[in-house]
Amino acid sequence: MAKPMTKSKIVAALAEKVELPKKQVASFLEALASMAHREAKNGFTIPGVGKLVVRSYKARMGRNPQTGEEIKIPARRRLKFVVAKAAKDAALGSK
Repeated sequence: MAKPMTKSKIVAALAEKVELPKKQVASFLEALASMAHREAKNGFTIPGVGKLVVRSYKARMGRNPQTGEEIKIPARRRLKFVVAKAAKDAALGSK
């Protein structure tokens, strides 16, 4: 299995692709990440890649696997990344 790209490899590849200095590309990525963090509560889309959305989950009953005792799992909000169809097709291949 191949290793995922590191931040420095991503910066280097993008800098070469768009012919910009690595520092400028790195600051762009930092700004994009910062904006995604700020706007995630409203939903944040990166076209062609995916979107960050907040999902609410209801309270429910669960079971402790060791003792079998029923426990109440409280309601919660979670941040989820939904992959765009184009990215999914490119990564997994279309049928």
